[in-house]
Amino acid sequence: MEPDEVLEHPSLVELSVRRLRHEILSGALAPGERLIEEQLTQRFGISRAPLREALRSLGQQGLVEHLPRRGVRVTELSREDVDELFGLRDVLERYAVEIALPLPGAHSLTGLAQALEGMASAVRADDPLSENEAHRRFHLALVTLAGHRQLLMAYEPVILKLQLYMAANLRREAEQRAPSEGVERHRRLFDAIASGDPAIVLDALSRHGARTYIG
Repeated sequence: MEPDEVLEHPSLVELSVRRLRHEILSGALAPGERLIEEQLTQRFGISRAPLREALRSLGQQGLVEHLPRRGVRVTELSREDVDELFGLRDVLERYAVEIALPLPGAHSLTGLAQALEGMASAVRADDPLSENEAHRRFHLALVTLAGHRQLLMAYEPVILKLQLYMAANLRREAEQRAPSEGVERHRRLFDAIASGDPAIVLDALSRHGARTYIG
């Protein structure tokens, strides 16, 4: 194998992961939809090897499911799955806050502030998909404050699966709430974290953790 081929394969895998992830989270590929290798290799212009590696990666992220003798499909979450995921998110975030506070300095809030601004910008641009992604970044930044690598590794697939649920409900939620509602709820949580008071933050998390679309 030539050196260029060794470098090309991971690049094709990453590109395939990004494209499939975008199509899943945008709703172009619906929950429960089968992913047929032959169709995807033709559409992406790649061979089966990088596609299968991309599907394996997406399976680890919880976005697709590999079914015995039935191939691969986009993950479909039940109501029970969603309730369990929200519950896990709540427990892990509370633990992260207990570890993180008091914060070492205002600079620690940079990631949260950037994600919050990303949500606000997406709302102004009427871009719910970007708002969804900024929402995920906000919650990841919150858990990152703990400086606990294993906690973050456990948390990432939880928030990613919830992003899948949120993406599947974008239209319904847009009809039920004002565009700025999600931003304001996250701004209140940001202000609580900035206070540095664990009791205030944990109270804000308990109020923030209602079982709603944008979490």
